[in-house]
Order: sequence, then C-alpha cells, then structure tokens
Amino acid sequence: MLKRSVFGCAMFLMLFLTERAAGQNFHAWTPTPPMGWNSWDCFGPTVVEAEVKANADYMAAHLKSFGWEYIVVDIRWYVDNDKSHGYNEKDPSFVMDAYGRFLPSPVRFPSAANGAGFKPLADYIHGKGLKFGIHLMRGIPREAVRRNTPVLGSQVRAADICSSDHLCAWLKDMLTVVEGRDGAQAYYNSLFKLYASWGVDFVKIDDLSAPYYHQGELEMIRKAIDQSGRPIVLSTSPGETPLANREHIAAHANMWRIVNDLWDNWKQLKEEFEVCQRWSSLCGDGHFPDCDMLPLGHIGLRAERGNDRMSGLTQTEQVTLMTLFSIVRSPLMFGGHLPDNDAFTLSLLTNQSLLQINQHSRNNRQLFDHEGWIAWTADDAQSGDKYLALFNTRDAQQTGGGGVGDSCEMRVDLKDLGITTPCLITDVWTGKAVGSFDACFTRSVPPHGSACFRLTTQAIKQ
Repeated sequence: MLKRSVFGCAMFLMLFLTERAAGQNFHAWTPTPPMGWNSWDCFGPTVVEAEVKANADYMAAHLKSFGWEYIVVDIRWYVDNDKSHGYNEKDPSFVMDAYGRFLPSPVRFPSAANGAGFKPLADYIHGKGLKFGIHLMRGIPREAVRRNTPVLGSQVRAADICSSDHLCAWLKDMLTVVEGRDGAQAYYNSLFKLYASWGVDFVKIDDLSAPYYHQGELEMIRKAIDQSGRPIVLSTSPGETPLANREHIAAHANMWRIVNDLWDNWKQLKEEFEVCQRWSSLCGDGHFPDCDMLPLGHIGLRAERGNDRMSGLTQTEQVTLMTLFSIVRSPLMFGGHLPDNDAFTLSLLTNQSLLQINQHSRNNRQLFDHEGWIAWTADDAQSGDKYLALFNTRDAQQTGGGGVGDSCEMRVDLKDLGITTPCLITDVWTGKAVGSFDACFTRSVPPHGSACFRLTTQAIKQ
C-alpha cells in the first residue's frame, strides 16, 4: 500500500510539474528557430496523406540529422473537395464533429476515417523521430454556426460566441470568437484538447496578426494551449505583425510573421531586408520573427500561386535567401516537395555551418546599409567568434564597384565588429579559409548575391 501511495504521489508530482512548466515557460518548447517542411508552396489547400508521408520520409532520411524536424499540413485539411489556384468557396465539403471542430478529410487523409483525426498520421511522423503540425484559421467555422453546434465544456452554442467583426478578407470560412463571452474560452480549450489528443506539436494560425491584430483571440489561444497538457508550438500568420504589438506577440507566440506570403521572386526577397532590420531586436530564445517559408526546390505542384515549377529564384538569389534567413535567425520552413530535391537544393538545407548561425548565434544585427550594400553580423556565444554576412541587393543594371553589372567590392572595418586584433576569416558556405585580416576586410559580392564568413581571433593567438 505504501509503495502504491508513493508511486501515485510521484506520478501526480510529475504531471503537476509538467503542466506547470507547460503553462509558464512555453518559450522553452522551441529555444531555437523551428526548422521543417510545410505543404503550402507545393500543394496549397489540396495536400493528401501520401504526399505528407513522402516528405516526412525524405526529411527523416536526409535532413533530420541536420536539425529539420517539423512536418506541417497547411490550410483547409478539413475540406474534401478543395482546389489549387485559390480555394473552393462555391461548394466546399467540410468535415466537422458534433462540437463544431473541423476534422481531417478522410478523402484526402484515409487514416483519419471513423473519427481517428490526425492521430494516425501524427503517430507515423513521430515514428520517424519528427514532429507534426497543422494550420488553423482564427475563429469558429461559419458551418458550425449554420449547424447550431454546441460548444464543448459550456452551456452555449456556436452562434453565442461569435461575431462578424474583423473577418478574414480572403477566406470566408470563419467568424470571430469574441473574448469574454460565455463559452468563448471553452471553444478554444476544446480545440487544443482535441489537437493534443492527436499528438499535434505545432500550430500555424492564420488571420491572427494582420491586417488586424486579434489580441483577444491570441490570448485565448495561448491559454488553451497552456491548458491542453501538450507543448504545442504557436506560429501566427500572416504579417507584417504590427510593431506596436511587438512585446505582446513575443509574450504569447513562439514565432510570428513579419511579411505576407513570400514567393519565389527577387522583388519580395529584397523587401525582406528592411523588415528584418525593423524586427531584429525581438529575436530571442523561444520567440522568433518569421520571414515566412522558403520557396525553394520543386514548388507549385497544386499551389495557390503559380504553376508547377522549380523555384524562380536564381541559384545566387537562393543562397542569398538562406544567408539572410540564417543571420536574422528566422524559422526555416521549406516549401518545396522534398522528394524532388536536386543536389543544389539539398546543399542549401544541409550546410551545417550556416545552420549553426541560424540556430545558435546571438546579438544578430544589421551593421550597415549603404544604398543596397548591406552587412549583418552576429556572435557565436560558445566560441566568441563573429559572423559576418554581406549582401548586394542592387540590380545588375546599377553601377557597382567595378562598373555596370559587375560585383561590388564591399569593405567592413573590423573594429565595427569589436575586433581589434588579427583574425582568421573562413567562408561559411565553402568551409575554406579566406585568410588572416586586421583593420578591414573587403569582399566582392555580385548583384542579388551574398557572402557569409566566420571571424576567429583565437586561432591567430594560438
């Protein structure tokens, strides 16, 4: 009897401490920027189970050892008959339970049949040593209101907790859940209890950050996750999240979008530089400004935008994208169909030195922007080394350091990085030593291109 009592007390204490940690320290659930795959750039709202599994298989085989771990099913997984290049809003066939909660479409996710939800798929992904995520729309489904479904854990129904204020302009599925109404928190609690039972590790919630910042719903979501009994990483979308709410979003989410959807064109990628500068001070352990997905590799198979294609960014621009996302410590969510990766695309995702910057650097900041010649720097907290990333965002027709269309010679005074002794500089992308430098460092960078370096002073002393 005594042993059983001691065992019971120990189990109770363990559960109590787990729940307390979940409620008070959600930033600890992802101390480094999340790295994973998301179905949006490939399949829009039409991804099917076999495609999700194929990407999970590839990640487990080729990327897991480099830190990639999340497999995320994006928007409208609860619609049987959605379409590419937009959404089926004419006659969508929604799958929903008796409490107004969307369920995965068994037509697209056969393992979800008979009310199993996403648990079988999550189990499959967990079996690969990976983590599983889903996309949500903020609010409660219009379909739930139409069906007059009850709200689990309350005495009210769907229509009692919603309003038509601040509705999503680009998808009409949802109504706003009004903070403070009887049953409002219960509805979100019921959602995340369900997702926790499936084994969900990550949620991306759309129409939450912009154009209207839904503070009340964000706080209800935070509370519901904390009470769910499972550490579920929270990502908000789309952006730009209002800067005026920067402290609030950092206190309630693990990552939040700072741009609208990023696609595979230079114009949008160039715009990221200014936005990253605005948000750099908010990056910290467990909370990360999100530059959006990586539109690389084979995308557009059945996407919202564009046709079946390899990324429209040049290889030079793709290296620039990865360098920027790494030096600013953005989450890395790959958008391409992983099984179709070529050797170049795979090389972008498996450069251990670059990923080290993304995952473990500190004090990330822009050093200068001289009319499109941009430098960022960061610290390696473990070794004391410095990182330096150089970007030439000018177009080829602009005059660079050597003439029209040529690379520019970019100069950095090492004292601006806090380096006052000779240092050894290594190219992060190639791993090759560039040489020993003091006082200043110059490097040629092509239009739309970048370069990234590790600066080590200790090696010179030794």
